[in-house]
Parts: sequence; C-alpha cells; structure tokens
Amino acid sequence: MARTKMTDAEKAEVAGVRDYLKALEQKAPRRGRRNAASIRKQLASVDAQMKGASVTTRLKLIQQRIDLETELESLKAAGKVNMGTLEKRFIRHAASYSGRRGISHAAWREIGVSAAVLKAAGIRRNS
Repeated sequence: MARTKMTDAEKAEVAGVRDYLKALEQKAPRRGRRNAASIRKQLASVDAQMKGASVTTRLKLIQQRIDLETELESLKAAGKVNMGTLEKRFIRHAASYSGRRGISHAAWREIGVSAAVLKAAGIRRNS
C-alpha cells in the first residue's frame, strides 16, 4: 500500500504534538535526576581530584569532567524551552491529531499531558 504524502497542515499538526511531548518528557521530574548545582559540585570535586592523580586517573577524570559539562549544557538548553508556545501549538493541533490517529484521553494522560491542557485542546475523557 502506497503511503500518501502529508499535507502542510498534517506536518504542522505532527510537529506541534511531537515538540510538546518531547519538552514534557525533558522537563518531567525523574528520580535521581541531577540539578545544575549538584553537577557543579561534582565538577569541583573532579577538579580537586586532578591534583596529584596518576596519568590514567587524570584521563578518567578528564572524561568525567567532559561528561558533566555536557550534562550541564543539556540542562541549560532544556531550561530555555518555551513551554507556553509549545503548549499553545499542542492545543491547536491535538484534537485533530487525536481523532486522526485514534488517541484516547487516557493515552494522553498516561504520557504526561495534563487534564487542563487536554480540556483546552477539546479532548474529553470519553473521546
């Protein structure tokens, strides 16, 4: 069966839903997720351990520092996401996306979309 090309409206619909869900996933609190302060503290610890460390230990610590700096940058980037704009786009497209793909209110809730956002999008519990 040949797949038909998506229209521009369908592409916008998919992008609006996908971008909002990705942002929700990134912002969701997870057990064990570190914050910027704890990462900076760990970076300071790595720097302190560098003094007097053997060459192989320094190599390991350098990699650990690089990994921590990357994680810190990721946290900063996630903080710059404008959830308000993404939420508005989601609300605009979610009902048609839901109807076209048979996505229930319960499925949206399970993935993390709030009841208030679903209500604003016109997606009801019995839909």
